Amino acid sequence: INFKILCMSVYFVGIMLEYEKGGKLKTKSIDLLELSPSTDVGALVEEIQRAEPLITATRAEQVKLLVRRLQEKLAPQGSHRFYLFKVLRAHILPLTNVALNKSGSCFITGSYDRTCKVWDMASGEELHTLEGHKNVVYAIAFNNPYGRVHTLIGHCAEISSTMFSWDCSLILTGSMDKTCMLWDATSGQCVATLTGHEDEILDSCFDYTGKLIASASADGTARVYCTATRKCITKLEGHDGEISKISFNPQGTRLLTGSTDRTARVWDARTGQCLQVLEGHTDEIFSCFFNYKGDIVITARTTPAGYGRLLATRPRTCSSQPLSILSFSTHTH
Repeated sequence: INFKILCMSVYFVGIMLEYEKGGKLKTKSIDLLELSPSTDVGALVEEIQRAEPLITATRAEQVKLLVRRLQEKLAPQGSHRFYLFKVLRAHILPLTNVALNKSGSCFITGSYDRTCKVWDMASGEELHTLEGHKNVVYAIAFNNPYGRVHTLIGHCAEISSTMFSWDCSLILTGSMDKTCMLWDATSGQCVATLTGHEDEILDSCFDYTGKLIASASADGTARVYCTATRKCITKLEGHDGEISKISFNPQGTRLLTGSTDRTARVWDARTGQCLQVLEGHTDEIFSCFFNYKGDIVITARTTPAGYGRLLATRPRTCSSQPLSILSFSTHTH
């Protein structure tokens, strides 16, 4: 059998190999979940070569380069301050969701107007309009290169969020029944129920290693759980309204929440300390995400006018039009 590596792509906690076997393109992932800024890259790549025949001696330097890029993403980033970047008009009706691709080069929005739109992050230019839905688009995401589909039955009320762990071994769901559930992705069986919230779960997510789980609730709090022990390790308190969205930064050290109190907040994921309050929206925030590097966040709110505002690096002025999308970027003097 002849193998040929066509490309090697970096994902946050691993490397994706694309190769040719029998005339067909195939993919394989290499987990780097234990990678840290202090990891010896040379020794790690030698270990990978011993375990993976696709990584030949001629590919070793390329793999080292990719691993070093991942190490740069893991390095401590210090304190970031965010400011207004760009304004855009999004949809003719209110938005329901927004999501960034893995590289942070573009993002997608969903709307009550039954369409999705793909946007260029740097310019704010609309790249594509996706049509075909017969009703409101409530959830959107860029695809992963692998995953399974199951019908999961167990919650006592509507499911508000769902997400695969990075290695697709677990599925996380959040529900209006005030619980989150963990499911085995192979069997579709529930392996744990996470409790503690006093009101409906509005959102839930894994960190990029799958070791931590965060949940956001209508009770105005968020919680962080350990995936292995299923125990709550910290509680985030400070919002004056429901928390409609929560997401980890790529390093797993920060959490971003959006709330009906019209603010987004950045938190320390381990201690639960609020690090920054992001203000500017004039209505409820229902969606927010970090980009791939963790130095840009994007938030979205509902608005009858359907206008958007994209905020990231330049300019620092703010339009008086109604807001629909906000993103904030770090600035270094």
